[in-house]
Amino acid sequence: MQRRNFMAAVGVGAWAAQWPLLADAQTGLPAAGAAKNIAASACSKPVYLTFDTGHMGIAHLVAQVLRKHKVTVTFFAANERTKEGGSSLSNFWAPWWKARADEGHMLASHTYDHMYWVADIRDKASGQVTHFKVRPSAGDRANQSFVVSVAEYCEEIGRAARRLEAMTGHKTLPLYRAPGGKTSPALIAAAEQGGYKQVGWASAGFLGDELPSEKYPNDRLLAQALQNIRSGDILLAHLGIWSRQDPWAPAVLEPLITGLLERGFCFRTLAEHPAYMPWIAQARGHASGKK
Repeated sequence: MQRRNFMAAVGVGAWAAQWPLLADAQTGLPAAGAAKNIAASACSKPVYLTFDTGHMGIAHLVAQVLRKHKVTVTFFAANERTKEGGSSLSNFWAPWWKARADEGHMLASHTYDHMYWVADIRDKASGQVTHFKVRPSAGDRANQSFVVSVAEYCEEIGRAARRLEAMTGHKTLPLYRAPGGKTSPALIAAAEQGGYKQVGWASAGFLGDELPSEKYPNDRLLAQALQNIRSGDILLAHLGIWSRQDPWAPAVLEPLITGLLERGFCFRTLAEHPAYMPWIAQARGHASGKK
């Protein structure tokens, strides 16, 4: 299924409020803490490569390519069915996740059961959104539609984050990505109340690895990405898509990285994205204050 564009994915209202912060992405200077990372401040054309979980069949290849080119990324993880080793947040995959965190990659939640938002449910008397209709693609209730409360949805986000932390010993980012980029303003607000900011992607950053390969061959996707990606863009790929016959990563990932590096781009994690740095600092400061 083709993803919606970036503005739709994050919610127009929520993103518009942060849009001025992106001006800093053109200089590569973080909104705060520039002295902490001289290399980051020297980067004039940052891009932010992110991976969502999938069947994990290309996970080792992705790790190898990132390590070879010294590129750090942000992974959004859900407990999805995999080609080997059960599910992506099972003990089988714990060493893989820990190795990525030890290498400096950032981890964040993709909801535990890859839970798609379907609709808001409003209280008839007040008109306020109190529940969400959802449909997860993983877990005991996969492919079933049901209703969860605001608190239950936030718990779904937090469950994946806690699992990542337990496996790796590293704190996750207080960010999450809604499966399919499907959101509503109420869903985004609920997640923020629970401590997690939704992350979408740039239109040019949709790398197309979940599109049918017969219509969108790898060479076309690579050329399109190298032509259209701009400084500050968040890029989206997956650790394996079941439906794509000609896998994307073996053909595209390394030439995409080298092509962008040759064009003067550099890769940063979302911990260094100016639109999210203030939120991350605030959320971590709040968490420290609770201790």
